[in-house]
Amino acid sequence: MVWCGVDRRRFLRTMAAAAPMVAMPGWVSAALPIEPRVLRFAHLHTAERLEVAYMERGRYLPAALSQVNHLLRDFRTGDEHDIDPALLDLLHALHASTGSQRPFEIISGYRSPKTNAMLRSHSGGVASSSLHMQGQAIDIRLADVPLASLRDAALDLGRGGVGYYPSSNFVHVDTGRVRRW
Repeated sequence: MVWCGVDRRRFLRTMAAAAPMVAMPGWVSAALPIEPRVLRFAHLHTAERLEVAYMERGRYLPAALSQVNHLLRDFRTGDEHDIDPALLDLLHALHASTGSQRPFEIISGYRSPKTNAMLRSHSGGVASSSLHMQGQAIDIRLADVPLASLRDAALDLGRGGVGYYPSSNFVHVDTGRVRRW
């Protein structure tokens, strides 16, 4: 049988030859130019700004991740924690899906257990085991994207939790299980 000008045997040989490249993604990333993943942030509490390429050629960049960890530190205590690279990937995808041209405005990144306990004592909406304490959550907004549109785009990604806080003007995203509130 001929399919699109290729017989079955030739098709199977081609697929067999390609299998090692799929099994060894390092070969593929070395062979294919992959655009760097860049994120831009403006921290609303510290007034710090950061534009950083955190991934190049399919690899996370340790120095860039350190810059992100510092920016997203607990601004109340100064404590830093590793931020989940999957959270950065989620933000990158979210930025692309919204078409935003502005940096993410950061309300809250990492939270130390001390800060989380203090916030929890003042609000019933703070989880005792918040993913903020694991570096897996962030509260954000984008100046050129309506808040409800940002929430909808995050929900459409289906990559974790999405909390919508219109009265406080932010959206929470995390890399935990898929859920919404």
